[in-house]
Amino acid sequence: MDQRTPARHRRPPARPRRSLAARLVRTLLLGGFAVFALGVLALLAAVMLTAQSLPSFREMMKSPQGQSVVIRAADGTELVTVGPSFGRWLAYDEIPPHMVDAMIAVEDRRFHWHPGVDPVGTARAFLANLRAGRTVQGGSTITQQLARNLFLTNRQTWDRKLREAILALAIERRFTKRAIMELYLNRVYFGGGAYGIDAASRKFFGHSAQSLSLAEAAIIAGLVKAPSRYAPTADPERARARGATVVETMRDAGLLSAEQAAAADTAAVRFAIPRDQGDVRYFTDWVLAQLETLVDEASAPLEVTTTLVPAHQRAAEEAVHKALPPGTQGAIVAMRTTGEVTAMVGGRDYATSTYNRATIARRQPGSAFKLFVYLAAIENGLTPETPVLDAPITIGNWSPRNDNGRFLGTVTAREAFARSINTVAVRLANEAGFGTVAGMARRLGITTPVSREPAMALGASEVTLLELTAAYATVAAEGREVRPFGITAVSTADGRLLYRREEPPQRILLAPHVAAHMTALLRAAVETGTGRAAQIGRPLAGKTGTTSSNRDGWFVGFTPELVAGVWIGRDDAKAVPGLAGGRAPARAFAAFMGPALAGVPVGELNTAVEESLFGLEPDAEVYGLSEEQAPPAPPVAQPDPAPEPLTERWLEDALAAPSPGP
Repeated sequence: MDQRTPARHRRPPARPRRSLAARLVRTLLLGGFAVFALGVLALLAAVMLTAQSLPSFREMMKSPQGQSVVIRAADGTELVTVGPSFGRWLAYDEIPPHMVDAMIAVEDRRFHWHPGVDPVGTARAFLANLRAGRTVQGGSTITQQLARNLFLTNRQTWDRKLREAILALAIERRFTKRAIMELYLNRVYFGGGAYGIDAASRKFFGHSAQSLSLAEAAIIAGLVKAPSRYAPTADPERARARGATVVETMRDAGLLSAEQAAAADTAAVRFAIPRDQGDVRYFTDWVLAQLETLVDEASAPLEVTTTLVPAHQRAAEEAVHKALPPGTQGAIVAMRTTGEVTAMVGGRDYATSTYNRATIARRQPGSAFKLFVYLAAIENGLTPETPVLDAPITIGNWSPRNDNGRFLGTVTAREAFARSINTVAVRLANEAGFGTVAGMARRLGITTPVSREPAMALGASEVTLLELTAAYATVAAEGREVRPFGITAVSTADGRLLYRREEPPQRILLAPHVAAHMTALLRAAVETGTGRAAQIGRPLAGKTGTTSSNRDGWFVGFTPELVAGVWIGRDDAKAVPGLAGGRAPARAFAAFMGPALAGVPVGELNTAVEESLFGLEPDAEVYGLSEEQAPPAPPVAQPDPAPEPLTERWLEDALAAPSPGP
């Protein structure tokens, strides 16, 4: 166009055309915003409708909660009925302020400002779980927990989490923060069948929640995370330790001064003692802790069928009561080679101590740990008739010695094991590799830290009685893995089946010839060695264990029909004069096994080895289990006393020398 053309006749310059990518991004952004807006509107509508349909505060106070659980023995006999207990409903102003502060500190620090769902906590939990590749952290607020307890189940699904969030937002819209906290503290489950802080306080401390001390409040607040794990009825020491963590959390949150935190001594808290419980409660507490992992039914009354055999349980209780030296505690656990726990006693008297020494206590096993040393040596080519050398040995600056201070020279492996000769066990462990011995313990189910220092060959690492007994059961099962369990079926009271145990795929942990050779050694220990007091007039295999200064005495053994382990000692780990594995523990084992096997046909132990089996090598996929490097345990384990004559004597300083470095 000519430059002289009037401006009003000129065409405006053409706008640059957007690229396809830009248009696509714009469309997606607009669409996403529209979807987000619709989602927000739908959420608001759902929250408003839910808020309108919520029961009143008074109705939620009265709504039923909790369930009764009947636990039965294998033959259907009722063992115990556990029902919910409720204390007095406490108004918000009646609740000690430090109880509220403890709960906020440990469960929901932003309780006073979030609208029911905490975006910060949710984001933090999401990132932590994403990094871990599994659920390791929860982001639920107190309001969400209240919504779940009142209206939902513990099923871990996205649908349940969404409904939980909507309910929490609706509850916050309907009720004040004080009302929500009052509902929560009066309704939440604290373990041991107790719902609400008043029931928990009366059950665990013997008084109303109105008079809770700061330390007691911290213990109660710590129970919500895992009631079955931290409840004082399950593990008093773990409850105290968890309470101490809550006190520290309160200090970090600014809810306590350093002086107040230091004065809140959870270790000094004393728990109320239930006087109406039988010793079978050691077993029923153990299975109740497993129940919540098997079913998610939260309201219907439950019937739980267990593996416990009443005759075995009676025999175990009588054996413990008769065999314990004054001032000591004791534990017995019995199981079949299929893993069914048929009897369990966790202490002298459940009424005075609910601490389960069969499943929780970790103690040094002494020479009972030599099972793993000889198993590693057998896989390395040892047989019961292999000549081994009983002579001085020094590893680094440590020189173990035998109980009688003498050495026999060349003996067979059978004799060395029967006499529980220390130098031979250390020499065999050194030849096989201490890491290999630790790996053997891991393979057979020991989950406690296992040292790789030389003293581990004589039992310096701590174990639980249940795990050690299961390891011996693997040998009795001719090398098949044994996983202890106590529940076979769970149903509702009206007969609806919720769970039935199915046999897991069987894993072979030991080649048959390894298990047979080990059984031959264990049989020799009972027939001619340190375990002769355990004899019951039928084929038996087993091993004694004694730790230094006679702090712990063990006997673990088996017949073809039943496996049992016994531990005797003091809770404070002080010496017990005259305690040795071949004495009170072996006698307690015999006192249990005799009645438990009364009327059972006598079976033969499998010590035969087929020549064709000698070439078997462990399959890495079947046998290989990861072994974590554990910190070295103090080298204080003592051998089982030795020969001439074959009675158990004990040694205080066999392992007193410092262990060498790696």
